[in-house]
Amino acid sequence: MRRLLGSVRARATLGATLVVAVALVAAGAAVVLSLRANLTGQAGGEAESAARRVAADLAGRTPFDRLDLEGDNPVQVFDQDGRLRAVSEDLERISGTGHGAVRPESVAASDDDEEEGDEDSLEAGEISEEATFTDGSATVDGETEDYRFAAVQVDVDGLGTLTVYAGAPLSAEQSAVRTALTAMLIGFPLLLAVVAAVTWLVTRRALRPVEDIRREMAAITASEDLARRVPQPDTHDEIARLARTTNETLTALEASVERQRRFVADASHELRSPIASLRTQLEVGAAHPELLDVDGAVADTVRLQQLAADLLLLARLDAGERPGGTRLDLAALVREELSQRTADRVRAEADLEPVEVAGSRGQLARVLGNLLDNAQRHARSGVSVTVRARGRWAVVEVADDGDGVPEPERERIFERFVRLDDARSRDDGGAGLGLAIARDVAVRHGGTLTVGRASGGGALFELRLPAG
Repeated sequence: MRRLLGSVRARATLGATLVVAVALVAAGAAVVLSLRANLTGQAGGEAESAARRVAADLAGRTPFDRLDLEGDNPVQVFDQDGRLRAVSEDLERISGTGHGAVRPESVAASDDDEEEGDEDSLEAGEISEEATFTDGSATVDGETEDYRFAAVQVDVDGLGTLTVYAGAPLSAEQSAVRTALTAMLIGFPLLLAVVAAVTWLVTRRALRPVEDIRREMAAITASEDLARRVPQPDTHDEIARLARTTNETLTALEASVERQRRFVADASHELRSPIASLRTQLEVGAAHPELLDVDGAVADTVRLQQLAADLLLLARLDAGERPGGTRLDLAALVREELSQRTADRVRAEADLEPVEVAGSRGQLARVLGNLLDNAQRHARSGVSVTVRARGRWAVVEVADDGDGVPEPERERIFERFVRLDDARSRDDGGAGLGLAIARDVAVRHGGTLTVGRASGGGALFELRLPAG
């Protein structure tokens, strides 16, 4: 059963069929009950009409033996003592009136009979306004049927209160109900079959693009070709949006994988040079100790250490490391960073305004250090650092008076392992990770890092972080 209902199409078909079945059963029951109530009411009205016709004859002093009791409505007339005074000629058996008698008793009129009923609530010749109804059966001229009986009381001068029972056959009601039930028993299964078939076909057609998407995704997974895309239906429904979102996800995944591949290749290239240089120096030192370049070996080791730290930080950022919510004074952080840079070749001028930000102290210090390193590398004679609060932003500007960054290159310099032509040397250019790390950290803190042109013609790096 679980395997049979393992598809959305099967569950949708079953659900729709069950809902329609419940609705049909409820509607059919309502129709049958309403039809039965209406036809029973009609039979009751017919029975009451027949009873009142006989009661009117009795109120007009028509003798019992001259009452018109012929027709399809069986009639009984009882006096207030429960004695049968008149009955339809063809009535053979009756039930449901409370009186099963079918032969009238011979009761002669007497003074005692005339005095009975003086204390009845009805006045002489008056017919009761209300009728009571019961269901039963009667055998008339050899045929037994179900009837709806109506009882009406009439006061007859000298006879007291008489009760007239008249019945109307329920054959029309029973026939109509049987016809309705037969039609429902035949029509409902056919209608449910049509609903199930239509739901199955419509669901299959609606889910066909989903199956195409699934099949293409399976092929992409098997082939590992992230350049492929799933088919996108030419509609504006949820499935089209699913296909569009899936293709956008594949595009982002392809870009991420390609970026990761370039990152690994560039990292391997950057690591190969210092490792090869260090190995060469150590091999020369092992063969000729007097030729060992200790300073060069130390410099290569430091460069390897810095590169490994940069790669580790980038890996943590790519893994989604959150910066935390420590509140710190950005101006104090800049002041502390400048106080530790005693070996800079150009003295940095600071214009600091206290402003608080939330984030990782270590990561923000790394951003400031990378920006100052970049400014020191390109400045001719001056570097300036300003910290300001601008609305809801805390802004740090680092400017130099160097050659600046050409406008076409202002976004490319934030890519990993990218160095401009004049910064290709190992000593001056670094690994090309400083600005990439600075922007990634800024983005993780909900801010931005951009580069423009300083007033002195050099580069102006603007770091914006949410204040407070």
